[in-house]
Parts: sequence; C-alpha cells; structure tokens
Amino acid sequence: MSTLRDVKHLLTTAAYYPEEMERLLDSPKPSFVQFDPVLGYVLKDYIFRDGNFGTLSAYTYESHGGHRQMVNYADQPCRINTYGNSYTQCAQVSDGETWQEILAAHLREPLRNFGVGGYGVYQAYRRAMRTEVSDLGAEYIVLNIWDDDHFRNIDAARWIRVAWVHKALARGGGKNAYPIHGFPWAHVRYDLERGRFVELPGLCRTTEDLRKLADRRAFTEAFKDDPAVHLFTLTQGGEARVDELERIAEAFRVKVDLRNPKKRVNDAKKLHVAYGLRSTMFVLDILSIWAKKNKRKLMILLSYDTPAVKTYIRTGKRFDRDLLAYLDRKRFTTVDFLEKAATEYKYFKLSVDDYLSRHYIARAGAQVFGHYSPQGCFWFAGALRQPLVDWLNPKPPSYRRDS
Repeated sequence: MSTLRDVKHLLTTAAYYPEEMERLLDSPKPSFVQFDPVLGYVLKDYIFRDGNFGTLSAYTYESHGGHRQMVNYADQPCRINTYGNSYTQCAQVSDGETWQEILAAHLREPLRNFGVGGYGVYQAYRRAMRTEVSDLGAEYIVLNIWDDDHFRNIDAARWIRVAWVHKALARGGGKNAYPIHGFPWAHVRYDLERGRFVELPGLCRTTEDLRKLADRRAFTEAFKDDPAVHLFTLTQGGEARVDELERIAEAFRVKVDLRNPKKRVNDAKKLHVAYGLRSTMFVLDILSIWAKKNKRKLMILLSYDTPAVKTYIRTGKRFDRDLLAYLDRKRFTTVDFLEKAATEYKYFKLSVDDYLSRHYIARAGAQVFGHYSPQGCFWFAGALRQPLVDWLNPKPPSYRRDS
C-alpha cells in the first residue's frame, strides 16, 4: 500500500526487524555502521558495489579519529577538517577519489574527511565538537550542508523517514536486504515553553536499548507522540495531531492550515522546511560562537541533490532563501554550490538532465539517493578551490612563492 494512513501506519512500516538488528549487532558479517548513542552511528571499513559503471567502492576509516583514510600528503600536518553528511563523506567513490583528496593533491596539503552519510547539520556539529577538542582539532573547519540535512536536525530517528520514502527497498535479514541505519541520535527541537530551540539526547544509550526497538509495538510506542513524526506524516498525506504543530507554526510566524485536507500536505511541507531551516540556524549560531571563542575559522558549504539543482536552473527558485539571508546577515564565509552549478550551466548547450549526468551517479548499494561521481567530486573540488585558497592564511604550499 503506497498511501500513508496515519502515524501508526508510518511507524509500523519503519520499525526495525529482529533480523536486521541481528545483522547490525550479532552477525558474523556486520553492518557498515556501528551504533553510537549520541551520533546514532559511525562508519566502519566496507566495500559496496555502488560506484560508477557498477564498480566496487572502497571506504576505509582511520583507527584514530574515525575520519576517511587520507591518501595525499597524509604525513603532513593537517589544518583543515571537513564535516557533513554523505556529500562530505563522498559516498559512491573510493578513498582516493573524494573531493578532499583531489584538493589535497592540488594544494599539496591534507584535508581530513569526517563526513558521515545520513548526518544532519546538528549531528555533524556534534561530531565536530567531539573531534575539535582532541589532538585532531584544526584551525579551519569546513561544514558542508546538503539539502535534506536541515530536516535531520529535528529527526529523533531519521530511519522513520527513510523507511517510508524508500519502502520499496528489501527489508529483513535476507542477503539483499537493505542495511538499517538512521538510529536514534541527539537532535534539536523548538521548545514552546522556553520559546527557543533546545538540544535533546538520543533515545538509546546502549545497544540493548536499540535492540528493544526491533519490535513493532516498542518502536511505535517510542515515537507515537513525536511532533516531528506527526509533521512528516502530514507531509505524506497521512492523519496526525496538529495542535502542537500549529503552536510551532505560530511561533515561527509561518501561516499554515493543517486542518484543511486540501491544504494540509503543502502547508505541512512548508512548515517542515521552516522548522528545518530554523534548526540549522540555531546550530550555526552555536558553532560560530564556539569557533570564535576558540580562534577557529569556519566555512559553510551548501550542496544539493539533482532535484534542487534542476529547479534552480530552470526557474531560479530555491527552498532555502531564508538560510542564505541568515548566512549573509551573520557574515559567514559561504560557498553556494547551487549558484556554482547554475553559473556553469550557462556555458553548456545541453539539457539540464544531461548536464547533471556529468556530475551525479544514481543510487546503488546501501545508498538511498545518488551522489557525486568521481567526475562530480572533481567538479566540486574545482568550484571550491579558489574560495578555499582565498580563505587560508598562509596560502597552501602550491600557492606560496617560496615553495
């Protein structure tokens, strides 16, 4: 059945299977992720057939720090740490093909890659805070924000959305079953009583807590009263409580009618976007204050999936204009890859789809959407090169007159 009925339908569809949990926690062939009570999960070494031309991509992670294996100039001091989701991790390309490694080869200095597929802005921030107080802390922090990351900030468990949107993927413990992830993690929510955003812990403190969610009743009970789950249900056409969501919309000054069946889906999506973008602004406020206090420099990258790029090239419309205004007002150092793509497209006599096929690869393996191909990572690195060089002081070795 493709139509979402209500919150219960959503949660029973998303609930973890016991076989999936066994594969994660007990199987002799473990998952590509490891549970983490704050971050939900961290990545482990793995190989997936998800690359260009149906190839196997190798993902290797350093034992100290957990960042992706450094290839170019790995023996040199590192002053740049990069954080974000799979567009930072560089899913669907092998270790040496990431945009960080392309830049490292060109700049003649290393960049660490702390990207983790599925993370939101808040989870990337928490990963940064864990790392930056260690011996791997760096003077320059790059945070790459992808277009779904805003919504992940407010997810108590992202798997709920993934499992519904991609419900056609094989589930259970079979050989071809899609591997579960998106476990409960630390997240943010708007507190109506306090009139501000607050940080909240993840639901599961131990693997045993997580294991208990491999039961439909337990999973449903855990999330049935979650306002973010209610909001997502409304965006998919299902029935859910609206009273708390109406109060949140009023606090955000977002005009919606969640009681009118004809307007509900679009208005719920409108509120979801507003909620997500405001949560990102909250996280960036915290991170920028920390960076200034600790004498770190911060750069924000804005990256996008193909639908957002298509829409912008064809119509000039984008969902995150409020975020751009915020970044400009707060004077963040920002690189907007939506604008970069639209500017470059003007030089081509191709359809938008053909242009995007130069950069992106379709989903495969454990991915739920497509990513940059090796060519796309090269494009991303090229678009970032000059802003990064301008930002760094002293300049990278390749750009120094005395090198």
